[in-house]
Formats: sequence, structure tokens, C-alpha cells
Amino acid sequence: MHVLVVNDDGPPSQLSSPYVHSLVHELQQAGVTVSVVLPNTQRSWIGKAHIAHTIVKPTYFRPGTLHTDDGTTHSRPRQDGGEEWILIDGTPASCVQIGLYHYFQEKGPIDLVVSGPNYGRNSTAVFSLSSGTIGGAMEGAVCGKKSIALSYAFISREHDPVQIKGASLLSVRLIKHLFNNWGAGVELYTINVPLTMESSKAKILYTNILPNKWTTGSSFKEIEASVEQDEAPQEREKELRESELGQQESQDGAKKGIKHKHFIWAPNFADVRSAVDKSEPGNDGWAVNAGYVSITPLKANFMHVPGFKGELLLEETELLKNLTIENVAYAAIDYEDDYVEPRLIKALQERVPGLRIVKRLEDVPSNGKVVQWSTYEKLNFDHLLASPDTSLACSYIIRKAIIRKHYLAHTIHHYVTKSPGSILSKSFAESYPLELDYVEYLDEALSEAYELRDSLAANEEKGPNERCWWILKPSMSDRGQGIRLFSTVLELEEIFELFEEADVEHEDEENEQYEDKARNEVVEEKLQVKGYSKDTSVITSQLRHFLVQKYIHPPLILASNRKFHIRTYVLAVGALKVYVYKNMLALFAASEYKAPWEVRNEDLSGCLTNTCLQTGEREGSVQLFWDLHKNGMLSAEKEVLDGIWNNICKITGELFAAAATGQRVHFQALPNAFEIFGVDFMVDNTYNVSLLEVNSYPDFKQTGDELSSLIDGLFEGVIDVAVKPFLIGGMVGAAHDMEKVLELVLGNW
Repeated sequence: MHVLVVNDDGPPSQLSSPYVHSLVHELQQAGVTVSVVLPNTQRSWIGKAHIAHTIVKPTYFRPGTLHTDDGTTHSRPRQDGGEEWILIDGTPASCVQIGLYHYFQEKGPIDLVVSGPNYGRNSTAVFSLSSGTIGGAMEGAVCGKKSIALSYAFISREHDPVQIKGASLLSVRLIKHLFNNWGAGVELYTINVPLTMESSKAKILYTNILPNKWTTGSSFKEIEASVEQDEAPQEREKELRESELGQQESQDGAKKGIKHKHFIWAPNFADVRSAVDKSEPGNDGWAVNAGYVSITPLKANFMHVPGFKGELLLEETELLKNLTIENVAYAAIDYEDDYVEPRLIKALQERVPGLRIVKRLEDVPSNGKVVQWSTYEKLNFDHLLASPDTSLACSYIIRKAIIRKHYLAHTIHHYVTKSPGSILSKSFAESYPLELDYVEYLDEALSEAYELRDSLAANEEKGPNERCWWILKPSMSDRGQGIRLFSTVLELEEIFELFEEADVEHEDEENEQYEDKARNEVVEEKLQVKGYSKDTSVITSQLRHFLVQKYIHPPLILASNRKFHIRTYVLAVGALKVYVYKNMLALFAASEYKAPWEVRNEDLSGCLTNTCLQTGEREGSVQLFWDLHKNGMLSAEKEVLDGIWNNICKITGELFAAAATGQRVHFQALPNAFEIFGVDFMVDNTYNVSLLEVNSYPDFKQTGDELSSLIDGLFEGVIDVAVKPFLIGGMVGAAHDMEKVLELVLGNW
């Protein structure tokens, strides 16, 4: 079903339009295709009007977190396929026209127009005849579409997200029921849903519109012409709606003669309450006052359709049975990243019904189910281990078998020795761990890596372009720190000597306290003196464990002549399922690629693809992997990308199998934990795929704002697969774009 949503309250706003985002979200969760066109500002009380003789111009709204005002409006539509709504400087009826005939054709024909949810009730004639919400549905009806006007009748100024969610869940059920059981002769329905904690259990009645009138005089209030009136429409609408809760009448004193006046819309809602109080049961105003759901079938000429009376019964769903205050789940979020945390909260609120967000684990009841999603240092692992049935964490406790470079090499070597036919045997570059504190121990370290020593010795008899080149990586560093290229023992010795020279001398080891920042400054100064790039400095506390790997040359170079690697996000769940997120990134080096003998560590910007080393606009440095064949970067067909993807899935599955089965001391998969890893791959000029490294807590911000919908989709998939089943039960579904590559049942020790 394809639904067009419009309203008269404008884009999501806690001030004047607090309900539309919730309804759109719940429709999408129910499998409905939703398209949204809204006025760009408050347009209440405008009925079914169009504003003639004006040019209607769109802007583009990207919804943010539920129940917040962090959505953003843009002058041009996004190009990454992320969710986007249309805003126009027009009326609700104009939104319907433009939505039906000028957008969304690629989604198929629109089956139903839903106008709302309105901020407040739309019952009785005086509301209905002026309602922009009903006007939008009326426009849909006169365009030949089934249409529903939806309004939330609040009784409190405190709009609890749980109440809003309950009203939206009920509204989705009503919308689906009415669409599938459309009454004969009905052209539109107008529905009023009470906004209470019990709205999901409210009686649902067919009603007629109560005919009523304004009886106490004008609906406008006189104001002094000299008074500056700069109140925004949305602020005025909020005041009007809240005045329904208790309006106090006031009248100006008698005036003599004709006086220059201004007027402000200020209807007396006591007229409506009086008419409802005096009416017989069965009308919409009476039903809303009684806390019932009111459904009024209408013709497109405001006449209600005869033959609809009594109560409408809906089947109760399991989700609604379980959605009680006692069963509320919690998420303790403290991620300390402005790029990540809002996206996490948005995805959690949208995917997990009734979820409560807290900052501290102490705010969760002792028997409450909770997911801890924070930095590694802030996770309460004691709570995790003590509460395996109610506590879930976003990280395993021990996983250095894959995230530490020298451990990763050992994990793969151990696995390949036992399984020589594994894809890992040809997808991880020849590697040797080195362990040394000072350069004088290099000979001893090389004696244990004799194949590397022999290769370096053989290189001395060759020209630079004929040598086998190697890359040195400090095992405990990240973000490109300490990476160097070399081809002889002499070059390797020079690298370690430079590291030692850059260390801060200790004059008094007992009292000396140097910060890593100070050490890095010294390193950078030494590097610049030597002519090396300062951006790849490394703190001396990381100089013990190293990994030496055969340098992959030549890599696959695309039309931009820049080297790139593939960033893949991998989800490990419990003990143990592993998923690969299909929406991968291609991360490009800052400058054109040069062979290792041409750069000699002086400028590695063409050899290192770590985007964190790049400054400025980084134009073209982060691209979607699956778009490489579309934008001219890759001359080969899409089948090449499919082959790379299939190999990445196979490599990832076997890597985690190697860690989980062969390195159980250094990779301990807990049943009540999950983790997102950033796994990097390199492709050479023969399209062979090689694993580079595995990163815990990857830097999602490097994706940037333009491609942020990729991260949004990742978090949604992680929640569907790992979080939602744990917190509220149910089977793990097939999450969109999450490919399962491994499933093991790991027994106890």
C-alpha cells in the first residue's frame, strides 16, 4: 500500500506539529510505503483552500530523531537515497495535489491519502468546516483517492512519547482496517483518536459530525493597532490548541466611534464545549469527550454517510498486548560522539516500541531489560556478566584476536595451518610479527622472522623498483600512526632509530610525567626535520609490538589515479552470528598513487587511504562502493563488484570462525553482547581481495554528512538483528542489507 501523508501543522515540531513523524514511522514499520508532502509552516484553520496566483516552491526535509526538532531543511534534494520529505509554501490541499501528480511516481500509484495527525481534535461542525486537516483529506477525495483525516485529541499539555506511539499504532491499525473494508458510498473518513495512555484500548465508534455554531460572538479579538505583532503562526496555533484546556474569556471595554484596530484569531472554545455537553450520544464531539475513538464517514460535500452506527472492533495484536509500562525496555546511551549518538537514539526509538532512553545504567529498574551503548571504557561489564538475561552491551569484553594487528596475523596463521584450503590463505598478505623495545634488538627479532630477513637481504642486490617492499605497522596504533615502508634492513633500522630519537628523554624516571600529546609533538618535529610526513607520527608507548606485511603493489587504481580501500561494517552478535553490511564505502587516498620506491616515507598521502589523515573538503575521498561502476571510476562491469563483495563475505566469515574456534582465550563471544567492527580490505590490480585490519569502535564520522544515511541504515540493521530481539523478544528477521556470513554454536569452556 502506498500512502501519501499531508497535514496542516507543517514539519515536525514540538511546538506545533508533534505527531506527524510518529505516524509516518509507524506506517513504515507496518510495511507501508509512505510519501510525505507538508506545508513548510503552520496552515491550520485554512480548510480546503488553495492560494491562487502564487508560485509554489518546494524545500526538502530530512527527518531527525523522533520527538525532537533536529530534522533539517535543504534547498535541494539529497542524492544518496536517504529518507526525505517535500515541504511546500502552500496549503494542505495543495500538498495533496502536488503529492499526487508531481512526485513519487517511481514508488507506484498512491492508494490512500492520510491528512494529519492534527495537533488537537477536529470534532463538531465549527472545527471540521475550517480544518486544514479535513481539507487535505477532502482534496484527496475530490481527486478520486480514498482519504482519511486523522486528529489526536490531547487532554494534557505533556505529550508523552509513549502516548504518541500508542495513538500512532492504533491509527495504523485503523487506517489499514478502513482501507481494506472501505464503506460503500464513503469518500473520506475523519478520525479522532484520544491521546492517553489507554488509547490503544479505547472503544472505537462510528459517529456523525455534531452540528454546532459560534454562539458567544466573534472569533476574533481586537488588539491595539500600535502593538507589534510578530508572533509566528505555529506559536499562535499552539496557544489556540492549549486554550481548549481552559479558556478564560476577556472583553475590552466599550469603545466610542470608529477606531483603527487590528484583529487576531481567538475563537471561544466554550461554544464547542457547551454544544457537546448539551448533545445526545452518538456524535463526534461526544465520543471524543468520552475518551472514545470517533470515526465519521463522509461524502466530499461534508455530508456524513448513513448506515454506520455502533462500535468498531479491531483484532488485538501481540505487539499491543506486550506494550505495557511494566515491559518498557531501556537504552543507556553515552557514546560521546555528536555524529553517532543522535543517530543511535533516533534508530533505537524508531525500531524498538516503547523504548526509554537514559544516560546512566543506574536509571534502569533492577528488573528492566537494557542495552548499554557507550564507549568501551564506560560499559559496565560487571552488570553485563551478572545479568545475562536482562543486560546487553555493544561490545565484547575480549576480542584482541582480531583487533590487534599482531594477534590478527597469529589468528589467521594458526587457522590456515590447519585449513590450508581456506580463502584466508590467499587473502591476507604475508606477515611477520616483530617484538622489540630498542633498535639494538632488531637483529634478534629478525632472526625469528628469518623469511623476512632473507627477503630484505635479497633486496639489497636489486634496484628499488625490483624489490619486494614491506610495510611496518605498530600493532597498538590506529589512524595511520607509525606506518612506514621499507625494503632493506638498513631502511628498517633507520625507521626505528627515528622512533627512538623522537622519544622524550627521562631526566628523572621516578618523578617524570609526560603526556602522549607532548611526545607526539616531539615526534612530529623530528619527522619534519627528516622530511617525513608528520601526520603519521606514533606515540612511543605503542612501540613494542609491530606487524610487518608484504606491501600490496600494484593496487587496483581507478580513474582518479588514487589508491583506495574498502571499509566494510561487520556485526558480530552473541555466540556467534556474523553479518556483513552490504552498503560499503570506498575510501581514497588524498593524492595520486606512487610506487613505494618513489615516496620513501617522505609523503605517504598517496599510499595511505586513512581518511582521518586528510584535512579540508576531502573531495571524492569517501564514495559508495556500489557506485564505482556508475560514476566512471571503474571501467569494469558491476559483476566485478559482485565478485569483490562475495569474497569479502567469505573472508569475513572464515576470519570470525578462526577467532571464535581457534583463539577462544583472545576472542570471547558473550551471548548477551554484540559489536560493530570496521573491517578494511584492499583490492589489487587482478581483483584479488586482501584483508587489511579489523577496527573496534570504527570512526563513523569519517563517512561524512552527505552519505550519513548509510550509517543510519547500519544502525537500523544492527538494532533489528541484535538489539530488538533481546529487549522485546521475537525472532530475528532478515534485516535489510545485512548478509549473514557465519553462525556458530559455541559451547562452554
